[in-house]
Amino acid sequence: MGLNSAIQHEPLRWGMTAMNKIGSAIATTMMLIVVAHTGCEMGLAQEIKTRLITLTVPTKDRAQSSNVLIVNGTNYLIDAGDGVVRRLTQAGINLRQVGKVFITHDHDDHTAGLGTLLSYEWDFQRHDPVDVYGPPGTAALVKGAIQYFTVNAEIRWAEGRRTPLTDVFVGHDVQPGMIYQDKNIKVTAVENTHFHIPEGTPYFGKYKSYSYRFETPDRVIFVTGDTGPSEAVTKLGAGADILLSEVASAEDMKQVLIKNGTWQGMTSDQQAAFMKHLTEEHLTPEEVGKVAAQAKVKKVILTHLPATITEDDDYQRFIPEVKKIFSGEVVVAKDLMQF
Repeated sequence: MGLNSAIQHEPLRWGMTAMNKIGSAIATTMMLIVVAHTGCEMGLAQEIKTRLITLTVPTKDRAQSSNVLIVNGTNYLIDAGDGVVRRLTQAGINLRQVGKVFITHDHDDHTAGLGTLLSYEWDFQRHDPVDVYGPPGTAALVKGAIQYFTVNAEIRWAEGRRTPLTDVFVGHDVQPGMIYQDKNIKVTAVENTHFHIPEGTPYFGKYKSYSYRFETPDRVIFVTGDTGPSEAVTKLGAGADILLSEVASAEDMKQVLIKNGTWQGMTSDQQAAFMKHLTEEHLTPEEVGKVAAQAKVKKVILTHLPATITEDDDYQRFIPEVKKIFSGEVVVAKDLMQF
């Protein structure tokens, strides 16, 4: 039967430890993919190990991109945008038990909360390493976090916090392929088309952007990260139970920039480059539908929604666009939805 539709929109209700209560009143958002051993639950006829809980849909009331997989009690964080610490705490997840982090790409809306998370874990006396895996540049981000929080660590030395930051913050630049495996998950990465740094420019070939396939004991969840159309992405997502996909609208974003005055302050070259990025390095709803149909996934969850000039936009208009090509279920992510 799969996941019971009766639990799809029920808020996550987890008990919170004393440490978790520190931030429970702070309303932020992120996207959590939670994979847990739950047993028979709410009338399900068979054991369900995997649940998807969506929280990161960046709008005025929500935080930046982040996801977490929980498999048999082990946490695997996917991206760490701004607000990740507050939202993890609100969700009742013990921050000291986040030990593996996977970064899709090194744009700040996917990494701005990483340093805060690492420092928070160190402050609360985590001694085991927090391993951060991602494309080239990820290790540099972790190194920068160590440098930034060294002053804090030296001040707190007198409080008994004496574990070296380098023992806890560990960055790993990885190449496409199988990048991690343990008894709970297998993680495979493919380079996508989110970056088109021109040949001959200073940073050509230096950075990459990844999509990830997470294989758990009972489900496959494919996370596009940010990407444009890509055969490699479609191939890696083949047969996934859930396609967790970004979606973009270049015109919506342009209108936001016009409204706030940014567009008028850009040169014509900057405007052209911005529109090229949005149209070639992100996915429109129809392009999401093509990926889903060709990969033969079971369900599409839309996230990383574009900013619009419409207050409280529900983005439901994207669903028919996806379903022009994909016949399966399509859901626009909201906070604390479960699948």
